[in-house]
Amino acid sequence: MQKRDPESFMREEYEKLVAADLDWKLRTLEGPTGPRAVVDGKRSIVLCSNNYLNLSNHPKVKEAGRRAMDTHGAGSGSVRPIAGNMDLHEELERRIARFKHRQAALYYMSGFAGNAGLIPTLAGEGDALFTDELNHGSIIDGVRLTKATRFIYKHNDVADLERALKEADPKFKKLLIISDGVFSMDGDIAPVGDIANLAEEWGAMVYIDDAHGEGVLGEGGRGVASHFHVEEKIHVELGTFSKALGVVGGYVAGSNDLRNYALNKSRTWLLSGTPTPSTTASCIAAIDVLETEPQHVQKLWENTRFFKKELVSLGFDIGRSETPITPIMCGDPTTAKKLSQRVFELGVFALPIVYPMVAKDKARIRTIMNAGLTKDDLNEALAAFEKAGNEVGLLK
Repeated sequence: MQKRDPESFMREEYEKLVAADLDWKLRTLEGPTGPRAVVDGKRSIVLCSNNYLNLSNHPKVKEAGRRAMDTHGAGSGSVRPIAGNMDLHEELERRIARFKHRQAALYYMSGFAGNAGLIPTLAGEGDALFTDELNHGSIIDGVRLTKATRFIYKHNDVADLERALKEADPKFKKLLIISDGVFSMDGDIAPVGDIANLAEEWGAMVYIDDAHGEGVLGEGGRGVASHFHVEEKIHVELGTFSKALGVVGGYVAGSNDLRNYALNKSRTWLLSGTPTPSTTASCIAAIDVLETEPQHVQKLWENTRFFKKELVSLGFDIGRSETPITPIMCGDPTTAKKLSQRVFELGVFALPIVYPMVAKDKARIRTIMNAGLTKDDLNEALAAFEKAGNEVGLLK
């Protein structure tokens, strides 16, 4: 009998990705991320980081982390439910709740952990779950872990969501609607106000993943629920510190009941190592900066409006973007990869997004704006895209 090779499948699957040019080729940052960074030894304008507000390098955010290391150590040595619950964690959750105008919040290791751990506890057998067809992979994974009956509605189509709700009611005990607030590949905004009003009519719970709306939309960067003035109608808001707030970690915010429920039911919280004191303190400081220095959000949108306008004037297709996430649509994945490589040679770090992350004919360069970029930076980046776009045949 031929001996089985237990690892051969991994090599074979990877080789298929390489043959199809779908494998990730990692670039390396040599130092801090920022508007400009050293990437693979080359000083580059960074247009693919989620560090929207440039807070990862803010002096107050860095100093808070250094101080917490001295006062609380490098880690807790436990999960929070046992011996790892520090005063810093509880202070951060109070600050999140206050910032989000919520009763309570719970801090997770990541936003992905929040979705993967909380969604399966909110809807189970005998319940119905409604999810946008373009929701983030972390939502998809959370949904797959449930035993609820799933209804996938057309992207941002409230009429199709209502059709699904009518089909489901009254056959199910609980109804749970889940959507991204801002969709990470196209930069469009979910109709959260309409979703919230429809959910209220049907008695459904609303769960919004606002990873890309946090620090970007709403009053003072409070997110998409604030943007649509429906905070009281959103039952679960999942956010992150890993993007606009410049640190790392996720959270859910809502009622006291939500916090108590998630704290006792969500295994990705119960069984995950405790976020480090330095990370937690830096998150608190990031909220401080967001609350006291509104110029960062203002500059982000000033840069965003200018960059979008100039891209369109050059002849690029930016899809349906409404936010600082601005795709440069290429269609063909080879064109997207050539464009990315050429602009990198010209000093701009911006990655191609191809199948399976987007549809096969929807390849694009996804650019993300940063509040720390100057007008000179943006003009240099635009000149690089114009030159490269002409060279790869994207501009006519």
